[in-house]
Amino acid sequence: QVQIVESGGGVVQPGGSLRLSCAASGFPFEDYTIGWYRQVPGTEREGISCMRSADGRTYYADSVKGRSTISRDKAKNTVDLQMNSLKPVETAVYYCAVGTDRGRFCLDRYDYRGPGTPGTVSS
Repeated sequence: QVQIVESGGGVVQPGGSLRLSCAASGFPFEDYTIGWYRQVPGTEREGISCMRSADGRTYYADSVKGRSTISRDKAKNTVDLQMNSLKPVETAVYYCAVGTDRGRFCLDRYDYRGPGTPGTVSS
């Protein structure tokens, strides 16, 4: 059974940082991608970043490139997303998602998603 649990959301001031963690297990893929999406209610979801399990290659959306880092924490067995210099427009629900390995298209599609964790950027 697929289990995906996100943590680390919260409230930060503009220019602040969030570190999101994802613990995922039970998915039926030998090779997969795991990453992060965000969505504001009533708008389309946006793929932020993802990572391939086979080689650790990472992908980032242009909107977060240069100020976000996705990484695997082997000690905690999580995939984390560090986001810096956050803006109020980035207030959203952040979801961890897992999918079969689609390479760079992991920003566009996934197969399983967690319940999400809210991130609010506000002064």
